[in-house]
Amino acid sequence: MALYKKGKNWYAAFSADGRHFNRSTRTTNKRRAQKILNVWLAEIIEGRFNLLKSHAPTLKDWSNQFVDSIQHANTRRRYACSKVALDDFFKEARLPHVTVSRIEEYKRVRLAAKVKSATINRDLALLRQLMKRAERERYIARNPFELGNLFLEERKGRRQPHILTYEEETKLLAVSGPLLRALVVLLVETGLRVGKEAMPLKWTDFDFRNDSFLVRDSKSPAGRRVVPLSSYCKAELLRWRELTGPAFSEYLFFNERNPAAHLLKLPKTWKRAVQNATIAYFPIGDLRHTFATRMHEAGTSLVTLSKMMGHASTGIIQTYAKVLDEYRRDAVKKLEEYRQSQVVTETVTAPSDAPVN
Repeated sequence: MALYKKGKNWYAAFSADGRHFNRSTRTTNKRRAQKILNVWLAEIIEGRFNLLKSHAPTLKDWSNQFVDSIQHANTRRRYACSKVALDDFFKEARLPHVTVSRIEEYKRVRLAAKVKSATINRDLALLRQLMKRAERERYIARNPFELGNLFLEERKGRRQPHILTYEEETKLLAVSGPLLRALVVLLVETGLRVGKEAMPLKWTDFDFRNDSFLVRDSKSPAGRRVVPLSSYCKAELLRWRELTGPAFSEYLFFNERNPAAHLLKLPKTWKRAVQNATIAYFPIGDLRHTFATRMHEAGTSLVTLSKMMGHASTGIIQTYAKVLDEYRRDAVKKLEEYRQSQVVTETVTAPSDAPVN
């Protein structure tokens, strides 16, 4: 164990765990370099010296272990999709070779292939988890994602959800059949996720006496919740129950060909209704955004709203709030344009005070 000078800095040569190290102390002062070496030696004796493990696994093998350990089926499927893309690019690269420069190259290649920023960010989210675990297991010295923001800006390219106006809602309901009408009112008034929460609902999940119902299964544990019913929504569902009800099917939104099963989706019915209502097409999932926007505009706190929508935290609710802010700014802009047009009109039509010859 000794100090030696290389260039301007002092280096330390020492052994630990049967391995030999030559490390820069990053100082030109020999006395300070000796103190740094003494600290390292003390850490070695106490077993606190951060030795990286040798023979780090490949990213492909490491991701196999991680994805297989994920309990939630939906999350595991999402990670599996990203894993395919990561494996295709990094191939047999070992964990220490997944550097910032390689990650930046991965982003460039994916963008050149016309992959959306949101999809690439999902891949990077998996990679961040993999590298975080690799750092914890001492296969790498530091997670490259801690060295700066490696994620892409995706909001600019993201489609803005359509917030249904009350006028549009009236037009849409007027051209909707009883089933779609009940579904639209339920989504607008409760903010349920369409496929995972609304479609599987059973009549036994509802407590009309206490104006509430239970979401038994959802995207996450936080989504399993008791949801209050507005009088408007309750009246619409009771009207729908009179037409069908549990005697016909246990499901609210049943499959007409097989009433023992619930609907999975209804894209053609939805598209036709939106077209008949003379509204520009938007996915039915945007009704969840409509609910969130209306609740936020009514003054509901973000904490309460997140619980009502089945979110574990208020983070995602900020997205809905930003959408509302954009609509507000657009409304103010239109008001300003209207005011200016009126000022111009009044100026043009105002009688002249000049004397008539």
